Amino acid sequence: MRNAASFVAVILATALAACATRPDAPQREEAAAKASEMAAKSAIPEKAPAVKPSDARNFTLGEFAATALRDGTVSFPNDNKIFGVGHTPAEVAQLLSSAGQPTDKLELSVQPLLVRTEDRVMLFDTGAGANFGPSAGRLLQSMTETGFAPVTVTDIFISHSHGDHVGGLVNPSGALNFPNAAIHISAPEWAYLKGLTPETAAKIGISNYAALIAAITPKVVEFAPDSGVVPGVVKAVAIRGHTPGHSGYLISAKRISLLYVGDVVHHFVVSLRRPQWPNSFDGDKETAEASRANLLGDLAKSGQLVYVVHFPFPGLGKIQRQGDGYVWVPK
Repeated sequence: MRNAASFVAVILATALAACATRPDAPQREEAAAKASEMAAKSAIPEKAPAVKPSDARNFTLGEFAATALRDGTVSFPNDNKIFGVGHTPAEVAQLLSSAGQPTDKLELSVQPLLVRTEDRVMLFDTGAGANFGPSAGRLLQSMTETGFAPVTVTDIFISHSHGDHVGGLVNPSGALNFPNAAIHISAPEWAYLKGLTPETAAKIGISNYAALIAAITPKVVEFAPDSGVVPGVVKAVAIRGHTPGHSGYLISAKRISLLYVGDVVHHFVVSLRRPQWPNSFDGDKETAEASRANLLGDLAKSGQLVYVVHFPFPGLGKIQRQGDGYVWVPK
């Protein structure tokens, strides 16, 4: 209704200008003004309808089209069992409060990335699937906003094996959600994933381990760390410490690039203000801390555009240095 009324107002304004030199212009001006006023009033509803936030955020990456896809959120209590390990809830709360965040919990967004080139539809990570309950796992619903069906995805790039990144590869019945896609994963990460048991898989958030492995094995394409996965377009970047073969991905268009950083950072306040603080997700905490320090320093210096799967939706922005830590600058 608002757009229609605005269009009417524009038409009336055009008509008014056209008749300015005619003998009956004053009468026409008065009539046009009244009509325009009525159209404007009709465009204002008595009560504004609720607007559902979009679950798909489009942006351009040079000649590529990209979309942040909302999979959901996962939350953790501020008890130092996940974040701020070795510190106190009060220390974590102080950081959160200074950024205007709730102090009793830490919420992480989950948003896989879709990138379309001339001949590929590429998906980076697949969200939680059925692994984390109703708060996450809505990747397929979000994809409906893009106009691209799951069967059109040609390539999937897995950063690592945790359940909120591989869960969306299969449906609750164990069938592939993206049946036509090659699944790219680093050789050490694939070896790690295959070597899990159902019990150890459950500890990293994978609830349907046997079905997952059975479904994806024929589709997996291994690559060596730091190698070109799609020549000239996608290069793997080994970011060590989180899992044995954790990978970021540098996506390069002709004049711009985007670094998908995986899980080198998690919370947009704690991970940046105190990058030296350990978290319980990292398998090798010392190596992960060193990787985080090196990468954040490089990103702040270079101004590289990054995509962070767990920062607030849509997860697109840059890292800037602030004091002895860093801050997130969303785009």
